[in-house]
Amino acid sequence: MLSVLRHRTYRHLFVAQTVALLGTGLATVALGLLAYDLAGADAAAVLGTALALKMCAYVAVAPLAAALAARVPRRALLVSADLVRACAALTLPFVDQVWQIYGLILLLQAASATFTPVFQATVPDVLPEERAYTEALSLSRLAYDLESLVSPVLAAALLALVPYPWLFTGTAAGFLASALLVLSVALPRPPAPRAHPAGRRSGTFGLGARLFLATPRLRALLALDLAVAAAGALVLVGTVVLVRDTLGRPAGDVPLALGAYGAGSMGVALLLPRLLDRLDERRLMLAGALALPGALGPLALLLAAPPGAWTWPGLLAGYLLVGAATSAVLTPSGRLLRRSAASGDLPAAFAAQFSLSHACWLLAYPLAGLLVTRAGPAPAAAVLAGLALLGALAAARLWPRADPVDLAHVHPELPADHPHLAGAPGPHTHAFHIDALHRRWPAPAP
Repeated sequence: MLSVLRHRTYRHLFVAQTVALLGTGLATVALGLLAYDLAGADAAAVLGTALALKMCAYVAVAPLAAALAARVPRRALLVSADLVRACAALTLPFVDQVWQIYGLILLLQAASATFTPVFQATVPDVLPEERAYTEALSLSRLAYDLESLVSPVLAAALLALVPYPWLFTGTAAGFLASALLVLSVALPRPPAPRAHPAGRRSGTFGLGARLFLATPRLRALLALDLAVAAAGALVLVGTVVLVRDTLGRPAGDVPLALGAYGAGSMGVALLLPRLLDRLDERRLMLAGALALPGALGPLALLLAAPPGAWTWPGLLAGYLLVGAATSAVLTPSGRLLRRSAASGDLPAAFAAQFSLSHACWLLAYPLAGLLVTRAGPAPAAAVLAGLALLGALAAARLWPRADPVDLAHVHPELPADHPHLAGAPGPHTHAFHIDALHRRWPAPAP
């Protein structure tokens, strides 16, 4: 897997992503503790609202970022987003009102909503070979896992030495380091976007959304995103209250619980390149999605019982499994996008995935915050397990068992001498993508 790091441009981008995510992980821990200081037992509701605002920024800004990326050089866009994020992080230690948290989170996450889809769409252009791109996806998943695993451990160590507001300084340092690393390489120009059937450019959010609505495997991906959001929202919103209030454990155990979640995700990400050599994405991702309610259900039962000697180890085990299942669902998703869109349409596809998947989190975050605050962690885990199960079952139904890349189809609307038909007006077969000439997914062969 590490052989892909021999590519200098990708290596710098990967390290930039990693250090930025390490800083983001420090901010996640610090934000939870800040919310607990300001709101006490209502911290889950504050975090749920803050993370919902984060998702609002993602859903609203990502389509604009896709359009901006077609006009502004990628490197300038990525560096500017990093600088805005660093400034927002440096301001967070000085807030003393809940509404100030909300405002800064909106600013920081609007910049992230600009950075992430542009970064994701750049990697396939840097690494056009399928095997190298698969390895890059696994490494990218590992980078996200560092946010969940290494950052909490680092946060726990730093909390023993300094007050938690200093963690935000580490966040800003990560963003500044990311900006310097992006500046150190030349990024490829994106392929020219092709015309949309209605005359719009394919770099717009409209085409990306149309790809998702018309492509069966991408409709299934949205259902999988809902399952992941339901499980992840319990972890990210409920952990601080669950650990501090329900179990009565010290602040240093909050990052340890989040670290268990990251450890499970990292373990699966390390295995994925080999697993994807033997299993297709459908089997692997659906198995991961079904494991999510399989982990949350027992966790709900554990939390419903009076706290005992096994409650804390059981929580860590549940988080470990949720992290592993999450990685099995999310890591291969880039391969689905690459398979489902032409090269020039990848920025639109990644922007749509970023925005639509975070719309699922926009639903899950406030729901988790409300349930944890009003009903308690055990009922919250049970309800979110049900939502994750619905997402997994919907994905299994939407994703055809036979899902080849090359599909036989006809073009009755095209004249026989059209260049696309290459002199063969009957059925023809090629890698099928929704575009100006292919507006509907072909019906399965009888």
